[in-house]
Amino acid sequence: METAYVLSDESRILTGVLLLSLVTVETGGLYLLKIARGAAEVTPFQEKFARAGHAHAGVLLILALVCQVLADSTSQGGALDWLSRSGVAVSALLMPGGFFFSSMGAGRTEPNRLIVLVLAGALLLALSLTSLGVGLLTA
Repeated sequence: METAYVLSDESRILTGVLLLSLVTVETGGLYLLKIARGAAEVTPFQEKFARAGHAHAGVLLILALVCQVLADSTSQGGALDWLSRSGVAVSALLMPGGFFFSSMGAGRTEPNRLIVLVLAGALLLALSLTSLGVGLLTA
């Protein structure tokens, strides 16, 4: 007899939110099409940051989906459970947001202070993956 694997309520809810969030990444691709077609006036810097933000959003959301199943396989609780389960998802907001917001503005050729969001997201990503990795090794 096969045992069916069921996601925890936490993973099920966050997975639903993450899947819906991927639709926003898809629509963000329309902006990249505008850039590629020359319909959006951007600097080379802004084009690079738009691509980086879009790519990070998609990849990190997919990684956050994988983390849901993995987090259910740990025995973590409290802050470590939150970090392992939700940290990558929050990084998927911070890092792309940093790329997008730090490059906004007509003719911008270098990032503004909001680039700190990329760094904060990268730190959270590293902490989250470390927490999840340790949680899996000690489960």
